[in-house]
Amino acid sequence: MIRSLVSSFCLIAVAVQWAVADDVPQILLETVSVPMRDGLMLASDIYRQPSVERSAVLLMRTPYNKDGAKSVAERYAAAGYIVVVQDCRGRFKSEGDFVPYNNEGQDGYDAIEWLGKQSWCNGRIGMWGSSYVGATQWQAAAEKPPGLVTIAPTATWSSFYRNLYLGGAVRISLIAGWAAGNSRKPADAVVTTDWRRTLLHLPLSEVDQNIGWSIPWLNGMLTHPRFDGYWKRIELTEEIADLELPMQHIVGYYDFFSRESVSNFERMHQQARDPQTRRRQQLILGPWDHGTIGQAKVGELDFGENAVIDAAGENLLWFNRFLKEDAAAEVVDVPVRYFSMGDNVWHDAASWPPQGFESTAFYLHSNGNANTGKGDGKLDQTPANDNEIADRFRADPDNPAPACPVTESRPLMAATWAPVDQRPIEQRDDVLVYTSAPFSKPLTFAGNAKAKLFVSADTADADWVLKLIDVHPDGFAQNLTVGILRGSFRDSELHPTPLEPNKIYEVTIDLGPIAAQIGDGHRLRVDICGAYFPLFDRNPNTAEGPFGKRSAVATEQVYHDQTRLSRILLPCRENRGGAK
Repeated sequence: MIRSLVSSFCLIAVAVQWAVADDVPQILLETVSVPMRDGLMLASDIYRQPSVERSAVLLMRTPYNKDGAKSVAERYAAAGYIVVVQDCRGRFKSEGDFVPYNNEGQDGYDAIEWLGKQSWCNGRIGMWGSSYVGATQWQAAAEKPPGLVTIAPTATWSSFYRNLYLGGAVRISLIAGWAAGNSRKPADAVVTTDWRRTLLHLPLSEVDQNIGWSIPWLNGMLTHPRFDGYWKRIELTEEIADLELPMQHIVGYYDFFSRESVSNFERMHQQARDPQTRRRQQLILGPWDHGTIGQAKVGELDFGENAVIDAAGENLLWFNRFLKEDAAAEVVDVPVRYFSMGDNVWHDAASWPPQGFESTAFYLHSNGNANTGKGDGKLDQTPANDNEIADRFRADPDNPAPACPVTESRPLMAATWAPVDQRPIEQRDDVLVYTSAPFSKPLTFAGNAKAKLFVSADTADADWVLKLIDVHPDGFAQNLTVGILRGSFRDSELHPTPLEPNKIYEVTIDLGPIAAQIGDGHRLRVDICGAYFPLFDRNPNTAEGPFGKRSAVATEQVYHDQTRLSRILLPCRENRGGAK
């Protein structure tokens, strides 16, 4: 390919000017090709004010089309930065083949190294963006490129395995739908219209073919459910503690990246080897899902104007502090800002989990008939004092419990992580429901929640899904958080072992980060079932793995008696509320 080189890059578009009013700075846009170490060229837009000859640089690397970042890039350029937005390898106007995350570390390093050599870069570079774009920051930072001063990874991971898999179950609709839209589709291929059939297909190793064509990288992800060497290339958990960078982490409780993003902050704030780096971390944790960061309306709930933040503006304040050469940036005054759902207020904290909360147990009770919202399941802070009868349900892989109610306007594939009324699901006989009495004073909790259950199944494998719910006085059942555990992964992510049929196991289910207040007249509820489909793949219950073609109906039991105290553990304020 013939290229005309200009100052070490290929000019592929003429600079254009943008101005909307006399008081808005004029912004120049120039599109160039940036060379990677293997000779491939990545298309990159450069935004700058004509009067800015040299400054700090903000970089975004995206697989979603660099044109989509135009408004934020112009905003940052208007603030005095030179801004570069780059199409990732194999995407849109960049050369090469796109394999998710495969080249982002090296390409990120090369892009930052190139920026540092430009006459208009003052040697101080920051990165911003969310989701995949956030991951490109972690991957580049792990390569330790010269000149990278700070990153602002929003709603993303440092361990891709632990983002894609939770408790041994895979976020099947997320990755399959993403693959359908972001892999190279053959000219004669047609994307499936029957997503229920596609996502229920066995073996899991054939899901890509049922989408409509072969997607090798998706097949690899779905056929490696163990946390083994396959994931090493995109496993940065241990490496990031060596980084010496200020970082701003933003995510929502309902975001499927919530655990990873909060863990990233905790790791850097508490375990970074450089003491100064530990003091230069910030977490902003709100009530959002992946598509509503900074907004008030999330799912079927409106958290009010107090929930609204300007995420791009928060990033800008961060960059002003750590990239401006005259900024006083030794310590972050407020390391954690978290939103409490229910009372809908923000709190400042010195750490996550915040101090002043203690693990508090809420126990499951019933007479063996906790099935459906009309059952006899109870939840309180008193351990069982007799031999209560275990609850049981049948988990049918051909009719898995849905992640959220399916409606005409929300088909199965549109299942959301956001808060929606859980009552329609609680009508199913394969859902156990445990509800507290109404609270007479607010119950406030903030931190990382979990559940400890005593369970059994009559099959070689089974899933236990637990949802924590705030039942409003009008009956609206607001899902707060959810956890899932595949029985065969109960002890190890690397060495799963089948269940012994009908043997009772004590298992721990991670419920993730959460902060909420259960108000006066509200009730606390726990739902337990055997699937969260299609947000997670249903368990065939055979322990045959991703190449197995069989399925079996499992009879699952949850025990709650004086020797087997099934319970949830919430980080509650010491002056915790009480039920009437």
